[in-house]
Amino acid sequence: MEEGEWMQRQPKPEDLRVGLISWAGTYLTFETWELLVSNEQETQAVVRLRSLQGLYLLSEGNGSVSYGRPRTSHQGCFLLRFHRNCKWTLQCIITGHYLESDGEDVFCNSRVLSAYHMWAPRPALHVHIILYSPLTHCYARADPTVGRIWVDAPVPCLEECGFLLHFKDGCYHLETSTHYFLSHLDRLVTQPSSQTAFHMQVRPGGLVSLSDGEGGMLYPQGSRLFLGLGSSPVRGQEWFSLQHCPTWVSLKSRARKFVSVFYDVEVCAASERLTPMSLFQFECDHESPTLQLRSANGCYLAQRHHRTVMANGHPMESDTFFRVHWNCGRIILQSSRGRFLGFAANGLLMANATIPGPNEEFGLRLANRPFLVLRGRYGYVGTSSEHDLVQCNMDQPDCIHLLPCRQGIYHFQEWILLVNNILWHLSPLGKVRPQLLYRASREQLAHGVGAQWLLPASRQTWHLVGRQRRHYQRVYLGILGQWDVTHRNLKPPGKTTALIRTGTPESRSTRRLSVIQLFLPSLAQHLFQSTIHHNRPPPRSFCESELVQSRDQGEGGTKTPGCFMFYPEEEG
Repeated sequence: MEEGEWMQRQPKPEDLRVGLISWAGTYLTFETWELLVSNEQETQAVVRLRSLQGLYLLSEGNGSVSYGRPRTSHQGCFLLRFHRNCKWTLQCIITGHYLESDGEDVFCNSRVLSAYHMWAPRPALHVHIILYSPLTHCYARADPTVGRIWVDAPVPCLEECGFLLHFKDGCYHLETSTHYFLSHLDRLVTQPSSQTAFHMQVRPGGLVSLSDGEGGMLYPQGSRLFLGLGSSPVRGQEWFSLQHCPTWVSLKSRARKFVSVFYDVEVCAASERLTPMSLFQFECDHESPTLQLRSANGCYLAQRHHRTVMANGHPMESDTFFRVHWNCGRIILQSSRGRFLGFAANGLLMANATIPGPNEEFGLRLANRPFLVLRGRYGYVGTSSEHDLVQCNMDQPDCIHLLPCRQGIYHFQEWILLVNNILWHLSPLGKVRPQLLYRASREQLAHGVGAQWLLPASRQTWHLVGRQRRHYQRVYLGILGQWDVTHRNLKPPGKTTALIRTGTPESRSTRRLSVIQLFLPSLAQHLFQSTIHHNRPPPRSFCESELVQSRDQGEGGTKTPGCFMFYPEEEG
């Protein structure tokens, strides 16, 4: 496969938004902004700032700053200058005044440039990212075996191409998928420190460069293009396109063969070994039940003549869209012409069946997602050192490591979940341990290792959902809705004391916890892209995760507590 065959998709507008941090550490109106560029040069650009609500930042003649719609062609236009200290200044085109902040209010009434006019841009992109070099047409790839990062991957389908970009104290730390950090010594280290802190220069359109603040710039070097600090980049070597890490999956047939692309266009299930040509980029919209599968050759799967499915489609072709149906951890794909995808006797992928059967079912496995990073409306899901509550408004996330099991089932490692008053725990080593201690009533407490959660029984509760034998259900993954969650330091069963009943001020502290609703078919948007929506799902009947195990036991398997399957939200 030629490197040039993989064509870049245009970034989504929401991935290009930035937050602007003042000298006092506060964000401009606590919002992220879309930059509408009308004229960009090497060191400056003319821009408008548009908010999430579609309103523009306007500078009035009296120096005040407001939201609104521009009344003239130049109102709301600012001259954006890029400074060497990685800061921005915004100068009103009409008045010549600089946008500034006193730590609380924002105004625009001075023509004399000072430190109060400096704004640090912070990309609002999800922290799980990939780095693309427009000059080499390749992606950064971490190699923990030698402790380096190379810029040599033509297609970002590997787990090693994904990075976490952490922001702390005005600097950025680049973490690999195996949780090593890039240091100023061009090596990967185990812990973040001042030697792993980089300054980021940001340009409109998602271009960034990283430096050590002392003249050194990160760029590909040498014949093998290793990523390291240097002082003499040429022809824009230091610039990278910052993009959200895409989702890649593998598909398996009923015969346990990987769906792969052969001879660059033919699609069949004939490989027992996972190769790059067995990986597909999973693209879908959470508002639509359809998806597109993009092969590593840069083209999309599409139905062609004689109902054959080929890997030669283009993004806007209607034949590249497939309706996805979820069935007990497997997926069924229906073409735009109404036929279901299955396999012919020779293994070729065809759109033949009018009614789906076992031959039309595909096993789905995440290919480049060893962990999930969840972000909602108010921030990331994570914990802080101050308390043990899992919060959904964190500036930095906690990684939820995934342990794949059978039939689309994944374990959440090192997480303790309360399911119908039963605590399930999965240790860091991947061994599943059910901690069924006793059934906790509203006034009783369960006991176990680590942080525990007690959902008040007076409210309606939503649980992780499995499935019963011969009874298929739509499943929501996670504890759903918004609930008052209380964390307590618990005593073993049978030793309930007055201290437990009354509690200390710390143990009685209750915070609002907005937790996750992950549903499919919006797989890439919600699970794979780790986005959380805080809408409460419609009421449905639920069963607990034990029912997943009961079916496995009935089929000759063993019980596997802590396993949870991925299913779509029911339409309508």
